[in-house]
Amino acid sequence: MPLACVYTDLDGTLLGHRSSLFRDANGDFSLAQARALEACHRIGAEVVIMSGRREPQVHEAARLMGQSSYIYEAGCAFAIEGETTLMTGDMAPNEDGTIYEQIEARGVPQALFDRFEGRLEYHSPWHHGRVLSHLFRGKIDVEEANALLAERGWEDLRMLDNGAIGRPMPAVEGRTHAYHLVPRLVSKAAAVAGHARARGYDPADCIAVGDSVEDLEVASAVGRFFVVANGPERDAGLRAALPAWDNVTVTEGAMGEGFYEAVVSSLMEGR
Repeated sequence: MPLACVYTDLDGTLLGHRSSLFRDANGDFSLAQARALEACHRIGAEVVIMSGRREPQVHEAARLMGQSSYIYEAGCAFAIEGETTLMTGDMAPNEDGTIYEQIEARGVPQALFDRFEGRLEYHSPWHHGRVLSHLFRGKIDVEEANALLAERGWEDLRMLDNGAIGRPMPAVEGRTHAYHLVPRLVSKAAAVAGHARARGYDPADCIAVGDSVEDLEVASAVGRFFVVANGPERDAGLRAALPAWDNVTVTEGAMGEGFYEAVVSSLMEGR
């Protein structure tokens, strides 16, 4: 069957050094990503960004690539041709404010800051302008964070790990990670499955590409998942999680070169 759709993470995956579409992992100019996008266009395969970024950023990135669908705020919602579908379950914007404001009013972020003092902070300036989730950076135990949420009666929320980033913190050894505080039902995997249903895609005819543990969960919603080489190189947790999946391939190339490799190898295999 032909390749129907490619779901891809942005930072550390489709984008190269300093989040550029035309740079490789080392910062050298590269057309690998553009060539992969062209290959998808030629066969009519849709490319859908699945990002932790807020909606205006992801919308603009998708527009620049000529794509009309995208997934944003770590799977909190997806958009198709300008129509948005929330994936936040019972949580929704209401008279008490946005989902972001409702979570903040309950004191959840402050409780996390208190528990992980010096090891967790807002991922400034990218935490501004969010409406469905909170974005942090640091180095914490996600299971401990989710246990804290349960202890405080906030079982309708969860913390997820969106992978290693390059922004250091004084109290953190090694690479810091980006974390999202989201409604419990939210995941990139659920958003990918929802988008595929809306488009009428057979999951077996779709692939996904990413670089984090949260991205890896999307393997359950597609025929094949590709982890770009820089992901497991930077994240021991991701390396440990890989053996649990039988439809996952680690690319030889990093970032955009890995994305190119995923697309071209899938086309050659007839997916």
